Amino acid sequence: MVRLPLAPEEIERGKRLGALLRLARGPRSILDVALDARVSPETLRKIETGRVATPAFSTVAAVTGVLGLSLDEVWAQVTAPADDVSRV
Repeated sequence: MVRLPLAPEEIERGKRLGALLRLARGPRSILDVALDARVSPETLRKIETGRVATPAFSTVAAVTGVLGLSLDEVWAQVTAPADDVSRV
């Protein structure tokens, strides 16, 4: 399967998502959150660092559920203009 290059907006959203999840994770370890969400720690690490800009919806839903975040709130934060982004 050939993947098309991501648009700059998609890359930026991925970085915002990663930063948001990292902030929400707080002092919890990647391992603990990943295991609770039933995703691999490496997958979570890649999302948090922006290396996976477009993770699967089920992965995002699982991680946000473990972190107690609303998918609606996460989407609003990730898609907001850069100057409108607030902290979780």
